[in-house]
Amino acid sequence: MSWFQKLMPGRIRTEGGSSRKVPDGLWTKCKACDAVLYQPELERNLQVCPKCNHHMALSGRARLQTFLDADSGVELGAALAPVDVLRFRDTRKYRERLVSTQKATGEKDALVVMRGRLLDLELVACAFDFRFMAGSMGSVVGERFITGVNACLEHELPLVCFSASGGARMQEGLFSLLQMSKTAAGLARMAEARLPYISVLTHPTTGGVSASLGMLGDVNLAEPNALIGFAGPRVIEQTVREKLPDGFQRSEFLLAKGAIDQIVDRRDLRQRVHRLLSLLLGGRPPPVREGELLDPDPPSDPEQAPDPGPDLQPDPGPDLQPDPQAEIEPAAPEPQ
Repeated sequence: MSWFQKLMPGRIRTEGGSSRKVPDGLWTKCKACDAVLYQPELERNLQVCPKCNHHMALSGRARLQTFLDADSGVELGAALAPVDVLRFRDTRKYRERLVSTQKATGEKDALVVMRGRLLDLELVACAFDFRFMAGSMGSVVGERFITGVNACLEHELPLVCFSASGGARMQEGLFSLLQMSKTAAGLARMAEARLPYISVLTHPTTGGVSASLGMLGDVNLAEPNALIGFAGPRVIEQTVREKLPDGFQRSEFLLAKGAIDQIVDRRDLRQRVHRLLSLLLGGRPPPVREGELLDPDPPSDPEQAPDPGPDLQPDPGPDLQPDPQAEIEPAAPEPQ
């Protein structure tokens, strides 16, 4: 201890090791308005900035946990995992990318599918995880999506999908592009069964996902200020060599042009989706039970046709019923 510290009174003397440190992860900063936010309060607000209403990123699993009723979600297709069929390599091997991304995110692939309840309404919901290779759509993503579609068809349930993707996964080549037609065909089967599908577009939704399952919803919703389109604005500007309008490809711009139906705040999404699904399901006829036919074929032999009964016999009417006592009189001769 130096001579100056010895002269200082004890009540104002401080030791170097007595300073308290703020725990890591307790505070965060909004990327839109730079406001310092208390992390537990931000989580209660569903990762939406209370200062500027900026919607921050959510992982796929966290999104489904906040969207579905508590403890109601059962994951579908969890055992499916990607395979490096093409033995693809760019700056790194595709196999190495998969292993490192799986360790970092704790997910096997970019789509999480769950069957659960939304305000006591049973449904199937799926969500992309943008942390997993930019939410790119590979073979496992397409197969998990079809697994959710098959569950909807089997149990007559609606489907909700949260998209957040950079497009098709280039490391799987043609296998990735085929998922566009695969998912579109599955949604066509749901349309034939008159089962509603609601697509929720989050930031960002681009490429093959926006060109297939992202924009094929019976109702297309979007979060505020979400980037939605096929190619990015920078690529389009370089292609057309023109300055794009302000807010181009943002959800507000697409709503004004009629490309999407509604923009919904994340905090109101549960009630809005439940209301839409209730309306869409209310107009659907009751399902056909096993062994019943909607339009049975009539018998080919008219003698085997069932008797319609006395109440269904045609009535010729009083003017058309013949009188058995009536006799036909000859016509009178004309006078000479």
